[in-house]
Amino acid sequence: MSGSDDLARHLAYYKELGVAGVSRDPAWRDRGGRVSSVEKDSGWREPAQSAQASSLHPESFSTGEARPLDALPLAPAEGLPAIREQIGDCTRCKLAGLGRKQIVFGVGHPNADLMFVGEAPGADEDAQGEPFVGRAGQLLTKIIEAIGLTRADVYIANVIKCRPPGNRNPEPDEVETCEPFLFRQIDTIRPKVIVALGTFAAKALLKTEAPISRIRGQVFEYRGGAKLIPTFHPAFLLRSPERKRDVWEDMKKVRALLADAD
Repeated sequence: MSGSDDLARHLAYYKELGVAGVSRDPAWRDRGGRVSSVEKDSGWREPAQSAQASSLHPESFSTGEARPLDALPLAPAEGLPAIREQIGDCTRCKLAGLGRKQIVFGVGHPNADLMFVGEAPGADEDAQGEPFVGRAGQLLTKIIEAIGLTRADVYIANVIKCRPPGNRNPEPDEVETCEPFLFRQIDTIRPKVIVALGTFAAKALLKTEAPISRIRGQVFEYRGGAKLIPTFHPAFLLRSPERKRDVWEDMKKVRALLADAD
């Protein structure tokens, strides 16, 4: 396939999302190893209500303090490998004996300003040891590119690190066992913006039972001063492509928050 065909496919995808234009401003790209500021989208304004005044009341969620782990270095370049080493060939929950091939830890820039958190590895991720590499991952890559970034600019992880059998939903005991490692990843990377992809990521991070359809697009204050935005999971978008426009609106908020935080 030629380069012009690739470009045409990307432009068609952006049009489907509702993107009105693509900026070639170098400010959209990486600077000094960190995600740089991006031009704030003039079509979005700060919500009139804070997260605490939104439809999700503050008493219905917590930011989820990480469980005590061994003292680990906080500098991302050393801290992330140390967390992975501590996980080891994990047997802490029943998923270890239910057919998982390997731990799927996380991937991306250790100093990323933007972090995506999904649910759990699927078959492709379990085989390759990297999150979001299947069809849903390819769609996530396009979503990231639509706001002028690349996968190398961000960090991507899941709530749980092992594939549930048959890609079933994670069970509460599995989330409870594994989420401290996710919290430690967040505390080590210290992203400015976190995107919770789908119901289970939002539930784990916000400790809420609110449906993703109700809380998507809202901006929550999160641990360490981050902003957290829940949105639909890319796998859901594959089944319901008409909701891609909603995710694009959420990602415009992400883009603006990154610009404000620079």
